[in-house]
Amino acid sequence: MDKFFLVSLFCLLIAAHGVTGTLTCDNIAMLDELANMDTEENEIELSDIPSWTSERGGKVLVNVDSFGAAGDGESDDTEAFRKAWNVSCSTPNSVFLVPQGRRYLVNATKFIGPCKGTLIIQIDGTIVAPDEPKNWDSKLARVWLDFSKLEKSVFQGAGVIDGSGKKWWEASCKKNKSNPCKGAPTALTIDSSSGIKVKGLTIQHSQQIHFTISRCNSVRIYGVKVSSPDDSPNTDGIHISESTNVIIQDSKIGAGDDCISIVNASSNIKMKRIFCGPGHGISIGSLGKDNSTGIVTKVILDTAVIKDTTNGVRIKTWQGGSGYVRGVRFQNVKMENASNPIIIDQFYCDSPTTCQNQTSAVEISEIMYQNISGTTRSAKAIQFACSDTVPCSSLVLSNVDLEKQDGTVETYCHSAQGFGYGVVHPSADCLNSSDNTSEVITEPITVEEEEDTHHTEL
Repeated sequence: MDKFFLVSLFCLLIAAHGVTGTLTCDNIAMLDELANMDTEENEIELSDIPSWTSERGGKVLVNVDSFGAAGDGESDDTEAFRKAWNVSCSTPNSVFLVPQGRRYLVNATKFIGPCKGTLIIQIDGTIVAPDEPKNWDSKLARVWLDFSKLEKSVFQGAGVIDGSGKKWWEASCKKNKSNPCKGAPTALTIDSSSGIKVKGLTIQHSQQIHFTISRCNSVRIYGVKVSSPDDSPNTDGIHISESTNVIIQDSKIGAGDDCISIVNASSNIKMKRIFCGPGHGISIGSLGKDNSTGIVTKVILDTAVIKDTTNGVRIKTWQGGSGYVRGVRFQNVKMENASNPIIIDQFYCDSPTTCQNQTSAVEISEIMYQNISGTTRSAKAIQFACSDTVPCSSLVLSNVDLEKQDGTVETYCHSAQGFGYGVVHPSADCLNSSDNTSEVITEPITVEEEEDTHHTEL
């Protein structure tokens, strides 16, 4: 549709609804730009993953078995992995191979580049972590398999990365309040890298976060499966921090925390054809904890099923923070028995003590919800709980239809401004009202999980 026509139409809608304040035609032009951002241009076609059993195509095969890995799930294969990594990383056009049909016990390890040529990390077998937290290397307390400083590397295979997280979960203060609150390792981390592809892997039973992308540029994740029980604490599926140009597609994520979480200094993030559940939904944030600055821009979720989750699509920020979230589009999302299907929470407080009221906040604006339907477990199917001093602005809902099987649904607004067009159920009229701050919020509306790149548990 012609861009000028769309902008004109939106401006007419603004006039028809009598919307004032920060929602201007300039804002709508930005939303129109969001609506026309192309999520297809960098998509990757899924294809068969080759099984590497011999050298071919100019590739040098570096098999961990050749360096003494036992692959019996009981012997410590860490040193064999380190030796194989050193050879493959220093050899142009090599394949670091973890063979199928075997189970490799590997302790916390950092695999550091840069490497020569295009490196393929082929995981066809199972890599399993030690299951005893008290024996974990204290020098690598927050990571298990940590890859950094790579360029144009490919992670692929039909294998499994298994964090053996059960004892870590049992030791969490969120499972037992008498336990001390402390962080736990992330199963797979890719840090300070660019031009990365991740394809076909299964990551399960992580100690805490399953898969973190941090300080990276140009990452493509597709056909990945994440799996942990819904009561496993702080086990985000895919966590994106300080990264740009990230695409996640055709992936199934079920865990005990956010299926996907996007935090500070991240931009141009695209998610397509995502199945999320169980878990806490797909979230931007949390941002702004401890009066910090949080900035997230240009995020698209296009085509998703969110099932049996505590939230649907969510933006969460702490009081006292600064920065902004803007340029976000959630579209073509099917909710199935999700609590809080659409939620913005600027009073987020994942703390054992009450959070103090503060006036500063992370600004949230230019957020579009389009073609979102399905069922909710909560009566407040749409919640916009925004700061009194830094209200949410330019919130747009289009073709939203949410139902509760055993009752009516409603929209809650506090210091939130925007409008809806097309079918919007429950009605979003409170976005247009100048009296949408009548309810005083004295406590957070959700109390659930985490915070930073490494998800320090509270």
